[in-house]
Amino acid sequence: MKAAPALEAEHLFLSFGGVQAVRDVSLTVATGEVLAIIGQNGAGKSTFLNMCTGYLRPERGAIRIAGCSIVGLKPRAIARLGVARAFQHPQIFPQRCVIDHLRFASAAARPGFWNPFRPLNSPQSAQDVLQLLAFFALDKLADQPVRGIPEGARKLLDVAMALALEPKLILLDEPTSGVSSAEKLGLMTRLVHALRARGVSAIFVEHDMDVVARFADRVAVWVEGAIFRVGSPEDVLSDPEVKEHVL
Repeated sequence: MKAAPALEAEHLFLSFGGVQAVRDVSLTVATGEVLAIIGQNGAGKSTFLNMCTGYLRPERGAIRIAGCSIVGLKPRAIARLGVARAFQHPQIFPQRCVIDHLRFASAAARPGFWNPFRPLNSPQSAQDVLQLLAFFALDKLADQPVRGIPEGARKLLDVAMALALEPKLILLDEPTSGVSSAEKLGLMTRLVHALRARGVSAIFVEHDMDVVARFADRVAVWVEGAIFRVGSPEDVLSDPEVKEHVL
């Protein structure tokens, strides 16, 4: 039997104060696919991610994760189905060190996390944390408070924390935002390598078209709350109408 897509969204609608933020959006993400979403600010891109993670509920339409309907579920329940989120601004504790963040995320992925008598740093968790630190080249920063590490390293830590939850699908909201031009390609290379090595599907919202062209399997173009085009990076980014509306 053919596996269900990582994500299926069908005929989604959502309005805020009479303004239609999402209009009849349908989109499918295949297992293992890396999909980029592009569009002007206010086009509905982040609103779509928020619906897929339970922070917003569509007025109409369906969303399925690996064949399971998630409309109406809380974010925590959706996370348990294998969906992780990395935000535009990394969700971190500035005073805590890098390795503590990964210990917490790794422990949260295991059953019994909320048992107060269960240690955070089990042997399996410790091994997973060390592997993630090495994979994202964060091992030399492991004992440093997060407030003192570069922005690119913070972004990698945020993604590493999401991957520690062992997701099937990860949603990334502007992963290169705030990162220097010199760091962007290295950050995305590590990130996409990690996704493909683990077979994790991904959607990322991005404004840097060089990043989109290099790392996306497909691109979905958002215009005024609706999907305007979907296709390969080569086809979409060379489309004169896309250039007119987005680029």
